[in-house]
Amino acid sequence: MKTNIILFVACFVVAFATGYLFFDGGNDTASTNEQVQDNAVTSETSETSSEGDESANDDTSEEGETTVPADAEPLNRNNCLSCHAVDSLGAEGGTTGPDLSNAFNEVEGKHGRPLEEFLQEPTSAVMSDVIGDNPLEDEEREAIIEALKQAAE
Repeated sequence: MKTNIILFVACFVVAFATGYLFFDGGNDTASTNEQVQDNAVTSETSETSSEGDESANDDTSEEGETTVPADAEPLNRNNCLSCHAVDSLGAEGGTTGPDLSNAFNEVEGKHGRPLEEFLQEPTSAVMSDVIGDNPLEDEEREAIIEALKQAAE
C-alpha cells in the first residue's frame, strides 16, 4: 500500500512538471524578450526606409510590412507597440497590454499618478519591470506623453 502511494505521488509530480514545461512556453521571459527584439528590428527597418520618404505615413511599406503612423513613432521607438496598440492613431501593436488610445486621460485614475510620473516610476508590476530595465530619457518620455495626448483627442 505504501509503495502504491509513493508511486502515485511520484507520477503526479512528474506529470505536473512535464505539463508546466510544455504548456508554459508562451509565457516565459525569453519569449517576451524575443517579441520586443523583433519589434525593435522592425522599428529600425521602418525608420531606415522612411528617412526622406514622403510616404512614411502610409499603412504599408513597399515590402508589404506595416509601418507606424508618424504620430505614433515615439511609441514605436520605445517598443511600446510591442505590447500595446493605439487604435485612435491607427497604430497596430501587440495585444498583451491594453490599447493606449485613452491612456492620457485614464492612467491617473487607474494607477493613482499622472502619466508623466507613471512613466518615470510605474505602479503596475509589468510596466515597472519593463521601464525599470530600460528607463526613458526625459525627451522620449515627453514625446510619448505628446503622442498619447494626441491619441486621446
